[in-house]
Amino acid sequence: MSKIKIYTDEDVDVAVAEGLKRRGVKAWSARDAGNLGLTDKEQLQYVFRNKAAIFTHDDDFPIVADDWARKGQEHAGIIYVQRQKLSVGECIRRLELIVDILDAEEMKNHIEFL
Repeated sequence: MSKIKIYTDEDVDVAVAEGLKRRGVKAWSARDAGNLGLTDKEQLQYVFRNKAAIFTHDDDFPIVADDWARKGQEHAGIIYVQRQKLSVGECIRRLELIVDILDAEEMKNHIEFL
C-alpha cells in the first residue's frame, strides 16, 4: 500500500502544502515545482508522472478528468473543493484524512470532493 502524495495547483494557497508537510504528508505546490502557468492538461501529466494526486479549486479539473476517462487516459487522482468553501486549516485536516484512509492505487483515476 503506497501513501498518497499531494500536489497543490496554483489555485490553492501554498499554506495547504506547507501544512501537510508539517504533518508528515509528502506534499508540494505548483510554486515549489516551478509549474505556475501550466495548463490543466500539463498539470495532470505532471502529477501522473510524479504519482501524486492533485488538490485544486479549479472547476475545470473534474471536466478535464471526465474527458480523459472517455479517451482512456489515466491520472493519479484529483481532490477538489470549491474556492473559499473550506478554510486552509480545514483543507489540511481533510486532506490528511484522505491520505490516512486511501492509498495511491485507490486514488488513481478517482475524483474526491472535499
